[in-house]
Amino acid sequence: MDPKRPTDPYDALLLLSFGGPEGPDDVIPFLENVTRGRGIPTERLKQVGQHYFDFGGVSPINDQNRALLEAVRKDFAEFDLDLPVYWGNRNWAPYLTETLREMVHDGRRRVLVLVTSAYSSYSGCRQYRENLADALAALRDEGLEVPRVDKLRHYFNHPGFVEPMIDGVLRSLEDLPEDVRDHAHIAFTTHSIPLSAADASGPVEGQGDGGAYVRQHLDVARLIADAVRERTGVDHPWQLVYQSRSGAPQIPWLEPDICDHLAERHASGVAAVVMAPIGFVSDHMEVLYDLDTEARAKARELGLPVRRSATVGTDPRFVAAIRDLVLERAADERGQQVAPRILGTLGASRNICPAGCCPARLPRPAAAGADSPFR
Repeated sequence: MDPKRPTDPYDALLLLSFGGPEGPDDVIPFLENVTRGRGIPTERLKQVGQHYFDFGGVSPINDQNRALLEAVRKDFAEFDLDLPVYWGNRNWAPYLTETLREMVHDGRRRVLVLVTSAYSSYSGCRQYRENLADALAALRDEGLEVPRVDKLRHYFNHPGFVEPMIDGVLRSLEDLPEDVRDHAHIAFTTHSIPLSAADASGPVEGQGDGGAYVRQHLDVARLIADAVRERTGVDHPWQLVYQSRSGAPQIPWLEPDICDHLAERHASGVAAVVMAPIGFVSDHMEVLYDLDTEARAKARELGLPVRRSATVGTDPRFVAAIRDLVLERAADERGQQVAPRILGTLGASRNICPAGCCPARLPRPAAAGADSPFR
């Protein structure tokens, strides 16, 4: 029998994000939430919090999520999808547990979850799933009948995520001075993570030497670079680089850092650089500070022309991709054959993460030794 609604069996969508402070008084409590259990002293948190204080103590991520919520709700209404959309955060209000409690009281029984992280990694996927499990366990302990919750697949290679970034790079190239435009280098940036976390990302059979995290980013970078070449006739050199490193200095993380990369590219004679933050969904603090503040300052010091391309944000193609992912998963749950929309060479991610996928801590595989390209 055909379902009454194209979103059946689901009765709600949850947007799950990281969260951020919304005023100076929130900054230290927010950072305490983020670093809970790590024993980081308050004085160190104040130093880290200066990034937020420089922006009035407000992270842009919450307003960006509000804008995305509004866009998704509007899109669902236009396409007659009767699916309410909720929002919960890992580290700040609205907290995930509180949002799930609201959903239980609203009678939601089957919930889809979209996380604002497109790639495989512990912090970008498994930790969110652990947060969901913990929140549901807390509600169960309260005597509530908790819903079944399913996370949408990774969407790094969905056309609605990739195509807006292609256009962003093209606009940034066009914005460069004409005499350096065709000689510009493209630095595709994403969040650095420990090498051990990168090597352990994705299903077990694909772990080692950067794992799924690096492979997925490289696939997206190639898609964008190829599209830029096809549309401009110019084959721009490019590299995947990293930003926003944190943690103890003796622990190896993915490199090179974007600022080091700018210096190296300038020393090699590169005329200009476009920084393309393909690892991020919106222009939140790590984009505004690490790229628009720190990396731009480094470029000015070097005398190197740089531009920073836009993240997908609320681009209508990305909003449509969210609808597409919802309908794809709903049809799959109903036992219907679905052809997922994907680009690149890696195929569609699994709907259900397998055992051993993206563990929290795992020793670096021997394959990722001194000769590893990801060292």
